[in-house]
Amino acid sequence: MKGEVYYGKGIRELEDQYPDLYELVTDMNETVWDGKILDYKTQKLIAIGITASRADPRATKKQIKSAIEVLGISKDEIVDVLRVVLLTSGMPAFSKSLQILNSVLETMD
Repeated sequence: MKGEVYYGKGIRELEDQYPDLYELVTDMNETVWDGKILDYKTQKLIAIGITASRADPRATKKQIKSAIEVLGISKDEIVDVLRVVLLTSGMPAFSKSLQILNSVLETMD
């Protein structure tokens, strides 16, 4: 993700303790989020779908929040992604992700 925003715990510790590994993660991050074929917005929507389908509340919240704040992605666009999550991963993952979306939107109002 642009700007070296990492959601995994421990990544920042790499910067001081293992700079070579931190550089590797940073390079990989820039390679993945390059927007060459799929634009960055589409890539972000895919990331939301993946984290939501895994029912990972922390990652889903962070992906949704940054999608709205950084890219201006709308609630309707995110709900479209969550519809695919419902179809492919079931009601629990969908329901949890929808709750997360609504809580993020509430805190932004």
